[in-house]
Amino acid sequence: MGDKQLKNFTDEELILEFQLNNTVKAYELLVQRYKNPLFNFIFKYLNDYEGTEDVVQETMIKVYINKDSYKTIAKFSTWIYTIASNLAITELKKRKRRNQISINSYGENDETMDLPGTNHSPEEITDSGIKSKIIMEALQKLPEVYREVVILRDIQELSYEEIAEIKQISVGTVKSRINRGRTQLQIMLKHIYKE
Repeated sequence: MGDKQLKNFTDEELILEFQLNNTVKAYELLVQRYKNPLFNFIFKYLNDYEGTEDVVQETMIKVYINKDSYKTIAKFSTWIYTIASNLAITELKKRKRRNQISINSYGENDETMDLPGTNHSPEEITDSGIKSKIIMEALQKLPEVYREVVILRDIQELSYEEIAEIKQISVGTVKSRINRGRTQLQIMLKHIYKE
């Protein structure tokens, strides 16, 4: 089967081709399609480049090894995000057990990184860059239960139904957690958007 033909396949058709015919090119196309979105998704959890790369790689390895556990009743994106989400949560738990207190740690006793001060010139840090950093820090402070659904909805732009399937909770619970997470974020961020 030609590369051109495979490129026109949906995600679900690619994983089926990989399952049935062991077409490695189909798997490689799925990796190409998902490596960047998964990196962005996982980075919002870990806020650590190397750790994120490791989790993305581990996700792709799990897809390869467990290809036959995918069932066509679910969207492929739901399946792969579920794998990535579980691996990211496992990584967070490992970090918590190591009791690392840093900008990457979570809990009520977090240390926070100082915001850029006068030692940075306007050329080094733009206003939007500072705001992005503050938003990332605020996201890290959200309770995990809210952070994950907010990332899936507002950053990854998944539907409520897809998030419900990934998290194995009801759509109503998804909406409730997103609303609570957004409310907490707004409280943390209200100072940066005041005129």
